[in-house]
Amino acid sequence: MGSLATEPPRYEAAPSTPESASHSTLSDTQPQPAEAPFSTLATRRHQMFPELTEDEIKRLSRFGEQRHWEAGELLFHTGDTGPGMFVLLSGSVKVFQRDGLGRERLIVEHGRGHFLAEVGQLSGGPALVDGIALEPVDAVLIPPERLRAAIVAEAELGERIVRALILRRVSLIEKGAGGPILVGKHDDPAMLSLQGFLSRNGHPYSVLDERDESSMICVIERFAARCEDLPLVICPDGSVLRHPSAPELATCLGLLPELNGERVYDVAVVGAGPAGLATAVYAASEGLSVIVLDSRAPGGQAGASSRIENYLGFPTGISGQALAGRAFVQAQKFGAHVAIPVSVKKLHCDEQPRRLETCSGDVRARSVVIASGAIYRRPTIAGLDRYTGRGVYYWASPVEAKLCKHENVVLVGGGNSAGQAIVYLSTHARQIDVLIRKAGFESTMSRYLIDRIASLPNVNVHPLSEIGALDEDEAGLAAIRLKSACPAGVDHFDARHLFLFTGADPNTNWLQDCGVALDANGFVLTGAGDESCSLATSVEGVYAIGDARAGSTKRVAAAVGEGAAVVAQIHQMLGAAPAPNASVTPVAAMAGLHA
Repeated sequence: MGSLATEPPRYEAAPSTPESASHSTLSDTQPQPAEAPFSTLATRRHQMFPELTEDEIKRLSRFGEQRHWEAGELLFHTGDTGPGMFVLLSGSVKVFQRDGLGRERLIVEHGRGHFLAEVGQLSGGPALVDGIALEPVDAVLIPPERLRAAIVAEAELGERIVRALILRRVSLIEKGAGGPILVGKHDDPAMLSLQGFLSRNGHPYSVLDERDESSMICVIERFAARCEDLPLVICPDGSVLRHPSAPELATCLGLLPELNGERVYDVAVVGAGPAGLATAVYAASEGLSVIVLDSRAPGGQAGASSRIENYLGFPTGISGQALAGRAFVQAQKFGAHVAIPVSVKKLHCDEQPRRLETCSGDVRARSVVIASGAIYRRPTIAGLDRYTGRGVYYWASPVEAKLCKHENVVLVGGGNSAGQAIVYLSTHARQIDVLIRKAGFESTMSRYLIDRIASLPNVNVHPLSEIGALDEDEAGLAAIRLKSACPAGVDHFDARHLFLFTGADPNTNWLQDCGVALDANGFVLTGAGDESCSLATSVEGVYAIGDARAGSTKRVAAAVGEGAAVVAQIHQMLGAAPAPNASVTPVAAMAGLHA
């Protein structure tokens, strides 16, 4: 086992774009791209670390319990379940990060009138940093469920608290503080997958790759890693994962939730895209107990949209991931339990309450909402799978954009997702060649995107064109060959980056043995013979919304609308019988008790 070099390695924090810091725009913060010389967070420190008045401290104290810590005691520790929010009455606390290599970084020092927490404490997630008492400390500790109640009951104060919690998480993401260190090759598909998982879940991380050769070698020698072990993940507690999957990484970071198979929820939502998150927000805010399950990250396919410009209320546009991040925090604020990453294997419709079989245990609920969306369709191209992450991509996030900076890109697709990706990638790539099977975009893409693409000098659109084959070399994808020469006379493109936006199929395989009626293409049929329950499926208490539903409008706004509408239909169904799980206390009820 080798030793580290005397000079510490240089680490690259996760990209600080709105897409990677998924909660950044929740308070209208717009972190600068990684190349920017400064962060706009520097001008919002007063919002990140506000000082409470005596009256505000008194109002918050109703929701917590006063406790004492001696100098040198830890209030919270990285990786441990977060106890909630601390409101300091006396003394001072140092908040700092200690990474998996034992290096310490000061985050901030708090004194009387300050509160200690970040957005993860809305759900009692693992602490990302350490907090140690610098002197004897008295503080009010408000546990997560009472913190949510306080935010609901104290609307104006709650708004300031939520804004501060979000900005603190964004700051940690920008610094790469409080998260794991990824070690490996910058273009390794496994490395890209882990980066995508962490960034889409709004979790801090830092990267050490082969471009800092000497430092990477030192770390690899220290942990006696072989090539097949890469990427390495050095978790904050010092443990090391070798070529981990996303669930393994989530377990190491304490993100994988423990599911209680005995608890009965009012609503179980499968899928955390815009539709599913809308259901969670509206159902939880109305006092229903809700759990949301997703196998990867909040946002679904919409989360991969670099910028949505026609969503009502956002005239300057918003990234799909930022929109999902806002909804994710909203759902947690109202007490929804969001379990990510958890894959649903099967729905047992023959049991009441309904039982969902997942990779992490069973979930029981009186109603189930199918919001599992769609999965990316892969065109029939020989050998396509072996290029995934080695030149072929199905979304355009900052991770992929960085890989193709100043290089040639080929993109296939003519829908809105493709258009958004073209506009976004055009600011990074040297040239983008777009292939579409139709004669133009007019029947499949919004007009504002068509006009935007027409104005981009580094974008060439090739109608009536399809891929015939892919060429490779030792580095991966090397060229894209067409089935026949396009109208411009070109029959191939020398490019190492191919983005495929060729549509999606419904993600409904987990429903095959349940009895929920599907159409010939696998979409869920709803509303048979009952207009008052237009989102109900053929199985009582099971509903479908969003892209997985047959006949749905494939737009974010439509998905959100269905997510809200289904809650009214669930209320109608649940109204006939009392909730069987009296131990579940809705946030709204708790807020009323303390008002």
